[in-house]
Amino acid sequence: MAVNYIAIIVASIASFAIGFLWHGPLFGKMWMKEMGFTPKSMKKMKLSAGAAMFWGFIATLVTAYVLAYFVDYMATTTFALGAQLAFWLWLGLVAPVQFGKFLWEGKSFKLFVLNAAYYLVSLIVMTGILAIWP
Repeated sequence: MAVNYIAIIVASIASFAIGFLWHGPLFGKMWMKEMGFTPKSMKKMKLSAGAAMFWGFIATLVTAYVLAYFVDYMATTTFALGAQLAFWLWLGLVAPVQFGKFLWEGKSFKLFVLNAAYYLVSLIVMTGILAIWP
């Protein structure tokens, strides 16, 4: 398989941007409340915001790289097919893990929906980009 590293980087940047919007202006206050975070507690986290963003971006690069293999393997060449692939990967791999966190970590169902929806949107955009990029 020939890996398109530019498409992987673009998909990663898109996912990172979605995460910034999702956990910031769109749903940031709700997410912080459901996580039990306060601005003060956020400052006491183990990683600085910059370090967390760096490692978060590395995680999106890994995800995009693996998604590129699925896109190639499934001969996914349109955004719609990419979205369909993303949905099935999300349903079988991401949603159950997020649901397990809801069941075992005592987090709210609202947080489960918020996080699971974020991953679905992110995967759809990433896989769609990888599918349409030559």
